[in-house]
Amino acid sequence: MPSTGAQKPKVNPWFIAIAVMIATFMEVMDTSIASVAVPYIAGSTASTNDEAEWVLTVYLVANAVFLPASGWLSEKFGRKNYLIASVGIFTLASFLCGIAPTLPFILAARALQGIGGGALQPLAQAILVESFPPQKQGQALGLYALGVVVAPVIGPALGGYLTDAVSWRWAFYINVPIGLLAMFLQSRTLEDPDYIKHAKPGKLDGLGLGSLALWVGCLQYILDKGQEDDWFGDMKIRVAFGVMIVTFILFLVREFTADKPLVNLRSLRNRNLGLSCLLIFLLGLVLYAITTVLPVFYQTLLGYSATKSGLVVSPRGLGAMVSAIVVGATVSKLDPRWFVALGFAILGGSGMWLSGFTLDISPWSLFWPIVVSGAAISMCFVPLGQLALGTLPKDEVQNGSGIFNFLRNIGGSVGISWMNTIAQRHAQTYRFSLLHSFTPANPYFQRAYNSYSQRMSMHAGPHLAMQRAYDLISRGLDAQSQIAAYVDDFRYLAFVAFCCAPLAFLLSRPKPGAAQAAG
Repeated sequence: MPSTGAQKPKVNPWFIAIAVMIATFMEVMDTSIASVAVPYIAGSTASTNDEAEWVLTVYLVANAVFLPASGWLSEKFGRKNYLIASVGIFTLASFLCGIAPTLPFILAARALQGIGGGALQPLAQAILVESFPPQKQGQALGLYALGVVVAPVIGPALGGYLTDAVSWRWAFYINVPIGLLAMFLQSRTLEDPDYIKHAKPGKLDGLGLGSLALWVGCLQYILDKGQEDDWFGDMKIRVAFGVMIVTFILFLVREFTADKPLVNLRSLRNRNLGLSCLLIFLLGLVLYAITTVLPVFYQTLLGYSATKSGLVVSPRGLGAMVSAIVVGATVSKLDPRWFVALGFAILGGSGMWLSGFTLDISPWSLFWPIVVSGAAISMCFVPLGQLALGTLPKDEVQNGSGIFNFLRNIGGSVGISWMNTIAQRHAQTYRFSLLHSFTPANPYFQRAYNSYSQRMSMHAGPHLAMQRAYDLISRGLDAQSQIAAYVDDFRYLAFVAFCCAPLAFLLSRPKPGAAQAAG
């Protein structure tokens, strides 16, 4: 087993941090920046919105497959070479997305982009953990949290602005100069540690890679199309679920029994890594669900533009940024488990706070609960990275980081699908309940109908005024039903966060100075 002794980098660790985090920030932001542009992509490529949504799905599948495989690939080709090549592939694919004339072209480019982006998060986290001494490890992970937590918040706002002001293509072109700068800095600052140089990864685990691609692809298809196709009421969903179960079992058997697996799942026997992966999965679920629900609420119910809705939710980035800096500077001096528990508790409280919105809110009404939720996410994310990797042998850090980030992304996909399903199905239930009680005998109905019909009669005849009055009442019922469903969304998310808080104390605290991963 490679030595876990210290190997001090030749370059100032903060220069290394900047070099790897520029690329990571770009990649994470791209997962959300493109979501705003989907309707415009559909219009430019003569496709439907459902077809254009595969622009998001194809990227997520390719990214998820190569994310946990980054450990083997970096040992095979060298971590520095693999990281620079990944940034180069991501940058080239971004340019191809921008010039794409047809939907199949952009789907192929997005798949290539996902392949390049899969390595950026786990490699960045592993490099940061290894480059800094234990007492500064929290600061390094605080910087990492800035990229991973703030980027998804900035993405929709920036994507909305570029789409409205210039073109959806600039949501991809913007990656080109950033990627070139990241490649230049990485070529100047990075070096492979000895255990990477002397690694013997063996042959590519083709069976592991194939089964991973199949079950992740089926899972993403189910999550994307489940609500639209009535989940297991649709034959295609049932077939995809069967294939997912079979290939997932095959993947587990292969990775636990192979001498040189693509993803070393044996690392999950480490209690801290295993439990931290569960917590980061649930944190990803909450983070991406909130990031998705709020902009949709502002656009569909309040009529905000893509740019305005993105700006309204952007204060979460402010809270995450301040919290990441503060937590990063103090987490190595205190028990990180308390930060995780307190962060989840505050996140649950902010979810309950957010569930109090109504149709009468202004753009600033939710400013503070949004800021608090961003701060709480950083309070969880920064110490979880330290707890997950701080007790691993140094040669297992990169593999553990790949699994850790993979489960965060999968949690995000599950959270988005879960929240969309609740929002649509609960809205139907609430509308039925309201409609059942909203009859002509109801005084509230009579008051609303009389008010609307009197206003409409000033511009139309009695019959048309009656139709318009009923239409306005129906729209009001739709809006009230939808907002009640969104309230349920946030209450469920708050419940998940509250349940996670006590689990933090099942983790063991890494001993100061003994974190092998930090060298």
